[in-house]
Amino acid sequence: MNPAELPFDTETMLQGLRPWIECESPTWDAAAVNRMLDLASRDLALAGARIERIPGRMGFGDCVRARFPHPRADTPGILIAGHLDTVHPIGTLAGLPWRREGNLCYGPGIFDMKGGNYTALEAIRQLARAGVATPLPVTFLLTPDEEVGTPSVRDVVEAEAARNKYVLVAEPALGNVGVVTGRYAIARFNLEAVGRPSHAGATLKAGRSAIRELARRVIEIDAMSDDDCTFSVGVVRGGQWVNCVASRAAGEALSMAKRQADLDRGVERMLALSSTDNDVTFTVTRGVTRPVWEPNAATLALYEKARAIGKTIGLDLTHGSAGGGSDANFTGAMGIATLDGLGLRGNGAHTLGEHIEVDSLPERGRLIAGLLATLD
Repeated sequence: MNPAELPFDTETMLQGLRPWIECESPTWDAAAVNRMLDLASRDLALAGARIERIPGRMGFGDCVRARFPHPRADTPGILIAGHLDTVHPIGTLAGLPWRREGNLCYGPGIFDMKGGNYTALEAIRQLARAGVATPLPVTFLLTPDEEVGTPSVRDVVEAEAARNKYVLVAEPALGNVGVVTGRYAIARFNLEAVGRPSHAGATLKAGRSAIRELARRVIEIDAMSDDDCTFSVGVVRGGQWVNCVASRAAGEALSMAKRQADLDRGVERMLALSSTDNDVTFTVTRGVTRPVWEPNAATLALYEKARAIGKTIGLDLTHGSAGGGSDANFTGAMGIATLDGLGLRGNGAHTLGEHIEVDSLPERGRLIAGLLATLD
């Protein structure tokens, strides 16, 4: 089977993808994420998959496992892992509506990573229509909370990956024509400042502002970044009344490193910031962590297979490690042959300019179909 001959149709793919993009699914809205999982489950079921719903926990949405029929269903096969949550709150469509401008198509979550997930589904459909049986059974695992570090379903991702020989992840492509064969380590932190309240007008000097302390620490944390390990504060909260000196303020920080040892040192530096000064207590606690994923021989062999398939469709496929976490951090760190970045070309992830390059839909579809049709 030559994947270049599969009749992927760009307009048909866009028509099928649009409802996924217009079904907004921010991570923290479990009901919205579940509506997106309902939509994807229906499309997967129509494609022949058996759908299993794993109830959500920790306030997040559900998880969907979709298994396609196979004569060797119990054989370790191919897991296609992807998330359907996005960073975009409900209402983002007003500022980032579905629209096509030449070779670009815009919409919340279209690049990260609904477009890639949909393309993987279309690859399955194209193989079925062509009568091409996959040598190994194929399972989709669609998750609800990747954008916040996968706290509620990491155990599900790892358990499902352990049952399979290969893991494919359709996160955005690396650069223009690349795939991801490794990811940096990531740690999240919760920050809390506790001061002393007072009336901001009558007794200002009697108070100790938690907001002021948190602001000072934000600057300190950002200044800790270097080439080996980066630090950033992305969330701050504090205060209820403008005429009160705020006694509590909180924030969230992120650290990323190319090597686990560098992240471990970064974690130590962050935790060491906890202290009490001038009657204000500042506390740092560790949150969700993604391990570093360094490519092993199995992953590099999987890449070489993808590269060979790429040549048949006119694609000179490159590879490399990338920042930004994904669930491939977990499966790759387990030693399972994992290939990430199989999704679409585009730009603007997590912004109001998020878009895909339309001509990457059939290109990446053929690449994924070629892998599914040949991996054994």
